Amino acid sequence: MSSPLSSTKTAAALRTSARVSAEVLLVLVAAAAALWVLGRMWSVVWPLVVALFLTTLTWPLARFLRGRGWWPALAASVVTVLSLLVGAGIVALIAVPVADQSGELAQGVVEGIDKVRAWAAGPPLNIGDAQITGAVDTATARLQDSVGSVVTTAVTGVSTVVNGLVTAVLAVFLMFFFLKDGPRFLPWLTRQLPGRLATDIPEVASRSWDTLGAFVRSQAFVGLLDAVFIGLGLWILGVPLVLPLAVLTFVSAFVPIVGALFAGFVAVAIALVSNGPMDALIVLGIIVVVQQLEGNVFQPMIQSRGLGLHAAAVLLAVTLGGSLAGVVGSLLAVPTAALVAVAWNYLREQLVEEPPEPETEGRQGGSPVPS
Repeated sequence: MSSPLSSTKTAAALRTSARVSAEVLLVLVAAAAALWVLGRMWSVVWPLVVALFLTTLTWPLARFLRGRGWWPALAASVVTVLSLLVGAGIVALIAVPVADQSGELAQGVVEGIDKVRAWAAGPPLNIGDAQITGAVDTATARLQDSVGSVVTTAVTGVSTVVNGLVTAVLAVFLMFFFLKDGPRFLPWLTRQLPGRLATDIPEVASRSWDTLGAFVRSQAFVGLLDAVFIGLGLWILGVPLVLPLAVLTFVSAFVPIVGALFAGFVAVAIALVSNGPMDALIVLGIIVVVQQLEGNVFQPMIQSRGLGLHAAAVLLAVTLGGSLAGVVGSLLAVPTAALVAVAWNYLREQLVEEPPEPETEGRQGGSPVPS
């Protein structure tokens, strides 16, 4: 016969569970309130985040110039101008070849449509021209019926572009000030905080900065791998605009999920209109293989080493961030998880109980002497 439960121990366990549940609930409420405030301030927070990402990429060059005796303002100005020139160069590498081959691409689009229609007319689909024309007419009628929503979408798109330009300009100015005055931030923060916080918060901020730099560098390396492998495949197949497509692949790697889909769609579309359906399928296969290797092998391995996170934690963070906040959530999920890990590890260091020091005993004449 089993022994009865102790009412005293049961009541104590219930009280402990209730107390822990209440404490966890308070923490969750505080986190929800912080996220709400963050959302209300997003128009300021998002340029700040972009500026921090840009600063982590450009800080090594600014630090090198400052180490050579350059004034901080001069070093920050030179690095900012060089960054703008690099950005303009990336745009030029994409836009200029596309503009030069626009006529050829337009002719290829027409030929590609004709090939698709001819393929659809044959077995096994056997879709006639009348059915295709009917489908086009139906699509046109639906488009005409939804002119209002199209206009609304266009206006929303223009507003998004304007907000993006404002964010970019603000981020560039913030990057300049971070490059110029960044090293003075931690000493200033130390002077503003009282007591133990003057040590803890600057230390966590310093570790967070190192972790954020590791994230941006690893993301850039992953994007470089994507650009090299996909660009090599496009070059072997003879697909035009290899360099712009490789640059687009590298840049889009900083926007998880949607960036890869967009760059892949552009590459497949160009391969279709220029080389035909077979090469387009091969390009699609190359992109799928590279993206699978990047998402499941390269990115988790590189980021887990650089950020101190397990590969599974990286995958789960990206999935959770995407489900909560879409593209922006996917972009910020991994660095956010890494910064949380930094704060948690520092907190653990402070809470770990140090083992008691062994008592030192002196010996004199065979008998212990108290220290």
